[in-house]
Amino acid sequence: MAVEGFWNKQEAANKIVTKVSHLKSSIQPIIKFNARVDDLSALIELVEDVDEEEADEYIVEIRESIAVLMKDLDKLEIRSFLSGKMDKNNAILSINAGAGGTESCDWADMLYRMYVRWAERNGYQVETDDISPGEETGISSATIRIIGPNAYGYAKAERGVHRLVRISPFDSNSRRHTSFCAVDVIAELDDDIDIEIKEEELRVDTYRASGKGGQHVNKTDSAVRITHLPSNIVVQCQNERSQHKNRGTAMKMLKSRLYEKYEDEKRAEMEKFYGTKGEIGWGNQIRSYVFQPYQMVKDLRTGVDTSNIQQVMDGDLNRFIYSWLRAGCPKSRNKDIKIED
Repeated sequence: MAVEGFWNKQEAANKIVTKVSHLKSSIQPIIKFNARVDDLSALIELVEDVDEEEADEYIVEIRESIAVLMKDLDKLEIRSFLSGKMDKNNAILSINAGAGGTESCDWADMLYRMYVRWAERNGYQVETDDISPGEETGISSATIRIIGPNAYGYAKAERGVHRLVRISPFDSNSRRHTSFCAVDVIAELDDDIDIEIKEEELRVDTYRASGKGGQHVNKTDSAVRITHLPSNIVVQCQNERSQHKNRGTAMKMLKSRLYEKYEDEKRAEMEKFYGTKGEIGWGNQIRSYVFQPYQMVKDLRTGVDTSNIQQVMDGDLNRFIYSWLRAGCPKSRNKDIKIED
């Protein structure tokens, strides 16, 4: 970056600056953590040279510092699992209601709120690219972009089918209902990854964006739906008032979905030789949310569960995401480490 003429090519320079920023964000937390360990080591050496009464005060401080360090070490270890090519990228998360009509649409709306809350709790920016209301209530589908470092690395843990069991507020007989929604997560591609899409392979439809009525009604055909004919992948965007901007966003989503499709095909080919891990698709339920007759959210892949369903629906998902990341790394640190006197 210090070389003369570095900034003459702005686009190339920005890519390098972004890469440097990512490397710094990976390295600096470890450097700071090591510095804190050194400070704690110095404090422990100091305790060895003081009388017993004064040492007791230091020992309390040392134990508190160790507890904090262990939590921070846990976060550093989790970040070390994000080694995938696309893990550092933004995430595009889609929610689709399953069979069940009103029930599933309401469940999709609840999941939409949950993921927006999760993203905000973790310092990510959220943009809603597309949302389709249900016939009676809730939403039939939604697509959001989660913007920030490692967004895809964490959010990819949510890819799969989510099941809700509750006494339906829409059933006059108060019967228990089961609803399903599919969540798909793909990485937003960097501009330097080239996916060739021929214009003749696309069908582009425009329509009026849906709104709440009144001043929110869009009076022009600004919303864009693009169908990639060879793969039958459909993307749509109605977030912007400009049709040109919506088309640009939709094309970016299409490229990301095509890239993910190619990667899935490669993984499926490899699984022929290394054993099937199970498809990530509509029939593969990953988590169960039971509201009645008891309260429990359980991840069926890792066995992690909690009875605090309200906290989970407010976006507290990291316990499930971290456990899923750990499950993919058999050499992860033992979680049962205890601090001895």
